[in-house]
Amino acid sequence: MEISAAGRLEVRITTADVGKRVSVRSLIAHGPSGEKFTDTVGVLTSWDSGVLRITRKSGESVRIAESALVAGKVAPPAPARRRGPAASYQELARVCARAWRPVESERLGEWELRAAVGEVPREGGPPGHPAPGERPGEAVAGRRVGFTRRANSVLPLGDPGVPLDEALTAVRDWYAARGLPAYVQTATGAEGTQELLCAELERRGWVREVTAELWTGPLAPVADLGGEPSGVVLAREADEAWLARYRRKGVGEVALRVLGSGPSVWFATVPGDAGVPAAIGRCVVDGRWAGFAAVEVDPARRRQGLATAVMAALARRALDEGASAAWLQVEDDNAGARALYDRMGFAAHHAYHHHRAPESSAPAGDGAP
Repeated sequence: MEISAAGRLEVRITTADVGKRVSVRSLIAHGPSGEKFTDTVGVLTSWDSGVLRITRKSGESVRIAESALVAGKVAPPAPARRRGPAASYQELARVCARAWRPVESERLGEWELRAAVGEVPREGGPPGHPAPGERPGEAVAGRRVGFTRRANSVLPLGDPGVPLDEALTAVRDWYAARGLPAYVQTATGAEGTQELLCAELERRGWVREVTAELWTGPLAPVADLGGEPSGVVLAREADEAWLARYRRKGVGEVALRVLGSGPSVWFATVPGDAGVPAAIGRCVVDGRWAGFAAVEVDPARRRQGLATAVMAALARRALDEGASAAWLQVEDDNAGARALYDRMGFAAHHAYHHHRAPESSAPAGDGAP
């Protein structure tokens, strides 16, 4: 906090600092037991009508009354990463997008509108975007659904080329024409992320649903974890056995096209009983990056090192193709995966979120980010 020459805390931020990373202290209680304060660090996304809004690294938006401010300053840039490869948000966002391509896309300035829509083959079929009143997995046969939010959301890397309200109207219309809810994927917590856009979306009633994190780490240590290759089969395409273990079912050919997209895609399988693999994984090699996804293990075979073996085998192949760094995406509530990736040397780079348009009442069916 800023301290004056007289030793007093001072508020040294103004409305001109909107858009900057700040650190503030505010009063949260005042009574017989004394004063209580809290500290907030994040991007100052607005300061209107005596209220500050600060977006934290996690994407949480905090509202603070101007009258409660005790101290505040513009904070220095986030400290340099001590683990993993250096990378900008823009670089990682583009690498991730190339690793999970939609079936259809359209440009709106520097925004990309993405869709991967298929048709539910039977009642009670694979989950997608259920209609209002439906629960996941209860989509009606013949209705068109989207395969994962990532492939059915806007990636806003820059200026849409029109005022924001006009851009959001175009987004809603584009997804409505495809029978889908409108989503915008945003990121927080790193240099160049989209805290201001998050605040503007929430101001307009867009709802933040799933939040996950993108983690990065060095690739070579992952390759060393599995020891000698044993029992992991690598292939260029996902066969029926691999798909039998994959938990995000649906929507047929559309899912296969998304899963198979990327500069250099590899699928890993550990054979199991009755033709269903004990473990699977997917890796996309793109220049210096190897992106891991769909690492899944038979619940009866967990804690046997199978996930590590799958990732090690994929990492060795990625090293052979010239990659040196790795990334993956993990949801906030997946404690087991987060602990595994931490042991492998990965660390969080930024958080990403999906904001749903207020009139789009149908969430993504399988919770897939």
